[in-house]
Amino acid sequence: MSTTFTLDTATSRANPTPSPLRRLTVPAIQQRKAGGKTAEPLVMLTAYTARQAQLLDPHCDMLLVGDSLGQVIYGLPSTVPVSLDMMCAHGAAVVRGSYHSVVLVDMPFGSYEASPAQAFESAARILKETGCAGVKLEGGEAMAETIAFLTQRGIPVCAHVGLTPQAVNMLGGYGARGRSAAEEDKILRDGKAVADAGAFAVVVEGVIEPIAIALTQALAIPTIGIGASAQCDGQVLVAEDMLGLFERVPRFVKRYADMATLISETAATYAAEVRARTFPGEEQTYQPKK
Repeated sequence: MSTTFTLDTATSRANPTPSPLRRLTVPAIQQRKAGGKTAEPLVMLTAYTARQAQLLDPHCDMLLVGDSLGQVIYGLPSTVPVSLDMMCAHGAAVVRGSYHSVVLVDMPFGSYEASPAQAFESAARILKETGCAGVKLEGGEAMAETIAFLTQRGIPVCAHVGLTPQAVNMLGGYGARGRSAAEEDKILRDGKAVADAGAFAVVVEGVIEPIAIALTQALAIPTIGIGASAQCDGQVLVAEDMLGLFERVPRFVKRYADMATLISETAATYAAEVRARTFPGEEQTYQPKK
């Protein structure tokens, strides 16, 4: 697939004229960590729609089409019910709306755990239908064989260790991981296993900070923190959380804006004008030609 992308700007309000940029590549992301250090941290945010991708793309190195869309977009109680169809549809939209960032698509629960062959079939479908650069899957040592199987067959994989939301039923909730010696050892072993298997990066979610730092220092591949440490090689957040679209957010989220209030107040103004018959006005209506 070409590393450049041109949008059709003539047919839709969703396609404003972009500034042509060369799209980043998976090797470029991996090479940002040299000698065990990343001079400039990697920036990742989630994106689920073409317009959201257009707005976030110039500021990010990677856009993640996360299975968090199950909760954020569809109002589901967890990521577990998310389907491969959902991920492919939203992944394709984000690829169409971006031209700079590496786009990764989450593999949903049940689409890769059964066998490496099942994972390849699912990942191949995702790449074919979306045009994304790679996939992300959850799990450490248990998924190492699958990661190796995919990468040896040309599918870039970003791993995910620590708090793994798809395993929420087994974990018993979304609490931080690594509070016991056994959990700490598992996280470190998981990180090493996915790196040795060929993952180009690993998301480290919801772990005690010293463990995140130790893992970052131990791995040659970039670590992407979320609820981990600023010392990770990069950071990711759910964009809607960061933008303040939800009242309740995890502890590790910094709300950079209060978009929920802005949207609510704007809708209230619109509603008041409609009810007062002051909208639409002359500028928004078509008058007879004079």
